[in-house]
Amino acid sequence: MEEINLKDFLTYIVKKIPIIICITLLVLLLGIEYAVFLKTPLYSGDTTILLVQDHGDSSMTQNDVALNQKLVATYSEIIKSRRVLNQVIEQLQLDYTAGALSNKITVSSINDTEIIKISVSDEDSETACVIADTIASVFEKEIVELYNLKNVSIIDEAEIKDQPYNINTVRDLIIFFLAGAVLSVGVVFVFYYFDTSIKSSEEIEAKLGVTVIGSVPLYKRKKK
Repeated sequence: MEEINLKDFLTYIVKKIPIIICITLLVLLLGIEYAVFLKTPLYSGDTTILLVQDHGDSSMTQNDVALNQKLVATYSEIIKSRRVLNQVIEQLQLDYTAGALSNKITVSSINDTEIIKISVSDEDSETACVIADTIASVFEKEIVELYNLKNVSIIDEAEIKDQPYNINTVRDLIIFFLAGAVLSVGVVFVFYYFDTSIKSSEEIEAKLGVTVIGSVPLYKRKKK
């Protein structure tokens, strides 16, 4: 592989600045069109549930805490199971399959605690909230049937949000600008790498093995 002279490459980049600007602006304009006109706004409905002790009294041992923390991962899978989601689809009469609905759901543990957060993504904020709350309700009932435990309690129901979570115009424009800049420099690099023209007397000496004893400067005749 032929060595690349960094100094020559930087000089070449300076000469190709108009190309770099044009490509960067083109990518930026395409990014603006996508972010403003084509990107679908998505809203998130978030419901949180807590794993609690299944005792008649209010006492809670360390074993209860450890058990509930271990159950978080298992419960997270049950939440997205067909057993739960099919009931949600039936109750809300959703036009989704269980698999399609599962792709809209994110289940996570908050800071390694016993709190589970159920997040549903949808184009309509109210729909996302209704689905999240219904999932939590169905899941709470299913745990009683599956484990014969009443250790699930809903903390917060989902709230309707005014702003979509996936729309951040400033962030998107910065990303598209950087992507355009990187792409334009990459294109210039390809042009430079495959450019076989002689750019300096040192390059002649290196390639032909001869000594350059003189050079004639390029002269541009001025128009009268």
